[in-house]
Amino acid sequence: MKAQNEKVNKLHVKTGDTVKVISGNDRGKTGRIVSVKRELNKVIVEGINLVTKHNKPSAKNPQGGISKMEAPIHASNVQLVTASGAVTRTGKRAGENGKLQRYSKKTGDLI
Repeated sequence: MKAQNEKVNKLHVKTGDTVKVISGNDRGKTGRIVSVKRELNKVIVEGINLVTKHNKPSAKNPQGGISKMEAPIHASNVQLVTASGAVTRTGKRAGENGKLQRYSKKTGDLI
């Protein structure tokens, strides 16, 4: 169980970002982030890291069966893809109103 003073990490990607997998079995594939688990430093990417789940028959699903679902992947194994299609690292800088904004370290454009 987590201690009270344990801090939750901020990640370089958010829900809805398009990312490219840079290591693992799905290396080179791109997808959109469906959800982020900050306490575990993991993300779930649409169509990436598919695992097989065996479902027992139930009232909702009387047939049961086998289904494919996305499993979490560590955030360090994905890299953000810009609108132009290039992968980039991200940084944060203050905008004109003083609020922090993400930007591409490769091009300097806001994300």
